[in-house]
Amino acid sequence: MKLKKIFMAAAVAATALTACQSKSSSGDAEMDRYIDDLMGQMTLHEKIGQLNLPVTGDIVTGQAKSSNIAEKIKAGEVGGLFNLKGVEKIREVQRVAVEESRLHIPLIFGMDVIHGYETVFPIPLALSCSWDMEAIEKSAQIAAREASADGICWTFSPMVDICRDPRWGRQSEGSGEDPFLGSAIARAMVKGYQGENLQDSATIMACVKHFALYGAPEAGRDYNTVDMSRVSMFNGYLAPYKAAVEAGAGSVMSSFNVVDGIPATGNKWLMTDVLRDMWGFNGFVVTDYTAILEMIDHGMGDLQQVSALSLKAGTDMDMVADGFVGTLEKSLEEGKVTEEDINKACRRILEAKYKLGLFADPYKYCNVERPKKEVFSAENRAIAREIAAETFVLLKNEDNLLPLQRKGRIALIGPLADTKANMPGTWSVAAVSDRYKSLLEGMKDAVAGKAEVLYAKGSNLCYDATLEANATMFGREMRDPRSAEAMRAEALSVAQRADVIVFAGGESSEFSGECSSRSNLDLPDAQLDLLKALKKTGKPIVMLNFAGRATVMNWENENLPAILQVWFGGSEAADAICDVLFGDKVPSGKLTASFPKAVGQLPLYYNHLNTGRPAEKWFSKFRSNYLDVDNDPLFPFGYGLSYTTFTYGDLTLDATSMTESGKITATVKVTNTGNYDGTEVVQLYIRDMVGSISRPVKELKGFERVSLKKGESRDVTFEITADLLRFYNSNIEYVCEPGEFQVMVGGDSRNVQTANFTLE
Repeated sequence: MKLKKIFMAAAVAATALTACQSKSSSGDAEMDRYIDDLMGQMTLHEKIGQLNLPVTGDIVTGQAKSSNIAEKIKAGEVGGLFNLKGVEKIREVQRVAVEESRLHIPLIFGMDVIHGYETVFPIPLALSCSWDMEAIEKSAQIAAREASADGICWTFSPMVDICRDPRWGRQSEGSGEDPFLGSAIARAMVKGYQGENLQDSATIMACVKHFALYGAPEAGRDYNTVDMSRVSMFNGYLAPYKAAVEAGAGSVMSSFNVVDGIPATGNKWLMTDVLRDMWGFNGFVVTDYTAILEMIDHGMGDLQQVSALSLKAGTDMDMVADGFVGTLEKSLEEGKVTEEDINKACRRILEAKYKLGLFADPYKYCNVERPKKEVFSAENRAIAREIAAETFVLLKNEDNLLPLQRKGRIALIGPLADTKANMPGTWSVAAVSDRYKSLLEGMKDAVAGKAEVLYAKGSNLCYDATLEANATMFGREMRDPRSAEAMRAEALSVAQRADVIVFAGGESSEFSGECSSRSNLDLPDAQLDLLKALKKTGKPIVMLNFAGRATVMNWENENLPAILQVWFGGSEAADAICDVLFGDKVPSGKLTASFPKAVGQLPLYYNHLNTGRPAEKWFSKFRSNYLDVDNDPLFPFGYGLSYTTFTYGDLTLDATSMTESGKITATVKVTNTGNYDGTEVVQLYIRDMVGSISRPVKELKGFERVSLKKGESRDVTFEITADLLRFYNSNIEYVCEPGEFQVMVGGDSRNVQTANFTLE
């Protein structure tokens, strides 16, 4: 899938907020009148009930009437439900709401549709490595179509948290370390989910998360403290949330962490001053799972106190904690909240339902015929397969070992070689994994009649059975009861009979994701021992590295001729991997997260500030460096090889100075000098050489996917405007300052050529 033209801050216009505006600014008099009338009929108890988002667990079709949740719905104590799967179940529960409650207010049904529904796309980190906004938008559009067909009208996605420390397991769920790229992806995802009009039954409401700064926890440990300056917040982390809001995201989810010492859910500066007053957000804010309750452990008070704090801060809907429904009436009586506070939150929830068209047709998303045609269709799967192939990153390819030829004997070895359940990756709650292929099945299909595939598992995920159990939960267990010695012996026997070894290893799907932080990012011990034994056979080895984060791969890079980073490619991963492995597709992915040489380098990111004593070489005393490793990543941001080669001509600027109202055009000729047609992601970086605050050594400011036939050349141009030069100064003013700037263009953040210009 080809990207449409250059994505730059100046060139990507924000989508109008038409789908997400409230009474004060929408001008939707009909909606305002409808909701005014409805709220005039509601009791205080019913208004608070709209703010309640409980968890249901599964409801067996035909039993919704008798469930505990049904009684709460009838009493007007529920505003919505989440992670209930199946259109018939959802229709039955919706019927209780609109036919058996006093005011017949429909429910909103949400789900973690993170990277697809039953057609599962690559994990978000992988998707970001495509740098293909058209493909990313399409993935969200298909996810919305499938989810909406099955009764869902609201997704807890996109996750736009910037992450610069891959110890944090949820790096898998975001778009990497860069706010510029993250912002482009946020816009694409929101547009994909919500389309041009939420009245369309094939669209669903987006929920941007986790607001804010969730991806920067201390020590890379999930749910941990986040502490940073506001300059760092605005310049390094907040941009993707803002981009999602500007794109019209209908809802926002609060994060678990503190911001300026106050949990985000109860942080008025964050939820009101920034989100609503500064950015103009007019949708509703929902907490993350039990976030209000967890504020007690943060030391913010008892359940009544933290519930009141959250409501007054600007949080509208309470997920699971029962804080609002359990305490707000008492808080109102005691003067700790006002009726206006409750009314504001209630109105925002009702407006969301109105904009989704649920008042006009409560069963809008309950057509039981749609799933048969629209969920897991052949068309959707074909697109998912195509997109997945774009996300794989070729890290090494010594002597052009890849692509493999379909001939001879191929040994497929490794713990990820024959597992279906781990192909979709983490946070694929709607996945039906027994319908997906394992890599072994995909490879046999790919070479059928041309080559022989020999298989051995070779090792478990790791030696520690308890660790493996923790990393393969949710029905994705894969442990083999055989001894490590027996498994390795089988693998070596298979390898000796083969012409080439394909090793399928790395992480299981739940080795990354929520609450899957790691202190060691090396390949797990059992797999590394297996790889070392396989290397001694002398057979060429291709490593397929499955992972939901950047990992440490020093030994692998030094000793293996070919490494393909395949992440978790979704329901069509097996076929997509084989498409690239055998050359039907040429890899074009580029890393969006720096791969460290050691965990001790973390956090590690390309757009860091300089220091007063920057490293000159390794090692130099009294400079900012380590004794035992240099400062550079193993693989830098933006890095990725191809089966072909690309040569860059000289970088030229059409002017060496500009005014704030002017522009400069940067041009570079890119030529495909190899033997395959291929796609290169050309990247533009800029450095502000002198500023009122210290500025990063480089910042991504543009990119273009360029598809070239072998031997073909093309001029790639970037327009540099003042908008690309702006930053937040120490007063949190968004400014550009006159002075000297350096332009950098290349195929990754490390290998660039430079030119200079001046802003007058």
